[in-house]
Amino acid sequence: MPLVVRLRSVVCLLDRFPALAGVDMDVEAGEVVLLSGANGSGKTTLLRLLAGLHRLHGGTAEVLGHDLSVDRRGARRAIGLLGHETGCYDDLTVRQNLRFAARAAGRDGGASDAVLERVGLVGQADVVHGRLSAGQRRRLALAVTLARDPQLLLLDEPHAGLDAAGRAVLDAVVASSPAEGRTVILASHELDRTRALANREVVLAGGVTKDFGVAEPGLLGLSDAKTRTESVGA
Repeated sequence: MPLVVRLRSVVCLLDRFPALAGVDMDVEAGEVVLLSGANGSGKTTLLRLLAGLHRLHGGTAEVLGHDLSVDRRGARRAIGLLGHETGCYDDLTVRQNLRFAARAAGRDGGASDAVLERVGLVGQADVVHGRLSAGQRRRLALAVTLARDPQLLLLDEPHAGLDAAGRAVLDAVVASSPAEGRTVILASHELDRTRALANREVVLAGGVTKDFGVAEPGLLGLSDAKTRTESVGA
């Protein structure tokens, strides 16, 4: 399988602090990779680096064939990042936010109704973002990410703020991603839940990675589990 992500000895500084200090990682197309580790271990930094939002300070990093040392923007249209903020406009409706996000990524904004149905927001399509509940905002953030039709889906604590139904929607999106042509990298502290979604786990500690296979992944339908265990990083 082709590599979607290839990292070698990656270093990323935040205010001169080495948030990532020698990370090695390969991610193949169609994988669902779980990033785990303590607070401050570099999970969010790594996701933002892959999305082109943080600068590479050392090593080599390629995402969807783009060298991040010379081109951080090239892959952005093919990447969807669901972070801690919704990234939506308060004065736009749910549908308007979706169409804006899709067109910004060069996609068809007319597909927004199907995305709304998938995340359970059809009834709120004409409600402005500023009037949504916290859980509805998180669903909209997921919908906006999907409206970009990303090849690489980056999820940072994606279950936070969602009710049980919303969590089930998110789990279904992740589980169906390989069949729909998406690769997923997610960071989470909810290990029992997310290990069931992933086919591989990468643990960050001190900005360095260790790569572990998951013994019994695929409880939601993934069948191409990796079983290797290997140490990587500096």
